[in-house]
Amino acid sequence: MRTFDLTPLYRSAIGFDRLVNMLEQRAEAVPSYPPYNIELVAEDKYRIVMALAGFNRSEVDIVSERDTLRVTGRKQKDEVQRTFLHRGIAARDFEQRFQLADHVRVVSAALDNGMLTIDLVREIPEEFKPRKIAIADANGNTDNVQVLEQRQAA
Repeated sequence: MRTFDLTPLYRSAIGFDRLVNMLEQRAEAVPSYPPYNIELVAEDKYRIVMALAGFNRSEVDIVSERDTLRVTGRKQKDEVQRTFLHRGIAARDFEQRFQLADHVRVVSAALDNGMLTIDLVREIPEEFKPRKIAIADANGNTDNVQVLEQRQAA
């Protein structure tokens, strides 16, 4: 297994330590169960689809806290003892974590035919959106055209 030394990033990038920590965590073991897709539905809309064969809604928990989305499945024990000749459906407990970017929130979740669908949206607050700044002259007067452009952009 390859290891990467990310310490040079700490020296040259201020405020990106969280990003480097995420890279280090992802470079370790990435769980492969259950299988999932991450889709870009629209410009600021995302969807996570997980294949959860054999799970029902009461056995799955979804928790969104700060910048992490955690999906947990706890399979209830069968009351009937079964003898399998071949067991290809895993149906085991799992915990899957997704790192969410700033201002991403969970909109809805649904479990249908063994497929868990989680819809997410990124909503950037107005104060973080780009805005045009009017430039004043030496007397403090701003050009009317620039002020109009600022209002139209907002």
